[in-house]
Amino acid sequence: MTATGPVQDLLPVSARRLAPDDAAEVKATGDASLLEHWLAHSAVWPDAVAVRCPSRTTSGLTGRRGGMLGYMIGEHVLAGYVPDAGGREALDLARGIVALTGGRLSVAHVHPPDLPAAAGEARAVLDPLADLLDGQPADLIVQEGRSVGRGLTVLASRIGADLIVVGSPEGGARGRIGVGAAADHLLHSATEAVMLAPSGYSPPDELGRITVMYVRRPQCDEAVIRAAQAAERLDVPLRLVTLAIGDVDGDPLRDDLALAIRLALDSADLLPEEVSAELAEGDDVADALDDVDWPEGELLVCASSEDAAAHRVFLGEVALKVLRAAPCPVTVLPRGYY
Repeated sequence: MTATGPVQDLLPVSARRLAPDDAAEVKATGDASLLEHWLAHSAVWPDAVAVRCPSRTTSGLTGRRGGMLGYMIGEHVLAGYVPDAGGREALDLARGIVALTGGRLSVAHVHPPDLPAAAGEARAVLDPLADLLDGQPADLIVQEGRSVGRGLTVLASRIGADLIVVGSPEGGARGRIGVGAAADHLLHSATEAVMLAPSGYSPPDELGRITVMYVRRPQCDEAVIRAAQAAERLDVPLRLVTLAIGDVDGDPLRDDLALAIRLALDSADLLPEEVSAELAEGDDVADALDDVDWPEGELLVCASSEDAAAHRVFLGEVALKVLRAAPCPVTVLPRGYY
């Protein structure tokens, strides 16, 4: 099997930022399943591409005291929009992230394929957004897809978005995240980071803190590094939280948190007082999350499961419980995002 094409197309494909079928200039010969297997297990990491792709030339960021930060998500945010409260909340959250990062905003409505009138109806859904955007620049995109989640994933790869934002379906508990069909698809297969807005979400005046759900494994270490660099750039504190469910010995978990604090301080130009750690204790996940404070302006970051394919999101059972119980927006990073 061989894949040929211009380097500007091959690099995003090799980093799983662009599907081979969506790269018009990339030609694959031989067994296509071999290409998919290689991309799933041996593809280069996205940051290797970020240095070289014209659309990602701003990935080198200067720290507060002159150091260089790695690429931070939010340079191009894609909001999945539907004309209901969840869609508006996703749009508000996406706008807030772009305001923080100075990135680009795209808003998409996904319609079913092979329906002649569907594209026009989708465009009619997006047309009124000018009032909601209040003059903020945004690309409004109509996307065809067999499902909303798949349509958003394909579109994100095609336009180079690094973060997909979706809301919670109507009817869920206010202040908590509901996982609809689109979110479920994204949380188990997206190649970009996924952020979910709780039901009834209203953006705060400013970001107050970034929290990482931490357990000692490589994916969580990667999340700590990314979150520490984001905290430095955005000038907010960083908190690391580990769950202690039931009758467990908390001392080893506190030792792990101490090592994670050192990792955060070594990864970004943060002061020791700007990085904290807490052990969240309880009989179950929801009880443990209630054990720690969640002030307004919090953003929670979770790593993907060890079962995730390379450069894909896959949320494990415990992390999914965390997401459902969290009272703030949650971002899930693909495996190998560092």
